[in-house]
Amino acid sequence: MEIILSIISALIIGLIIGVLARLILPGKQNISIWLTILVGMVAAIIGTLIAGLFGYADTPGVDWWELITQLVLAIIGVGLVSGFWSRPRT
Repeated sequence: MEIILSIISALIIGLIIGVLARLILPGKQNISIWLTILVGMVAAIIGTLIAGLFGYADTPGVDWWELITQLVLAIIGVGLVSGFWSRPRT
């Protein structure tokens, strides 16, 4: 049951982080909102894994470093996907 709650919370946090990343990233991102949310969800999962590997996932209170890691990954991800996705296709 705990793993299911962890996955659900990662998806919800990923949704929020994806939207935040898009707002923080300068310029216009020519990608859809669903793709932004998907990038945020992937960033949240990878950020949680990184936090677990480095041992800062289980801190008392809010896991600020984990959230910052997830947000940075989402900003990078939205930037990369936006750059790739918005290229003219031939």
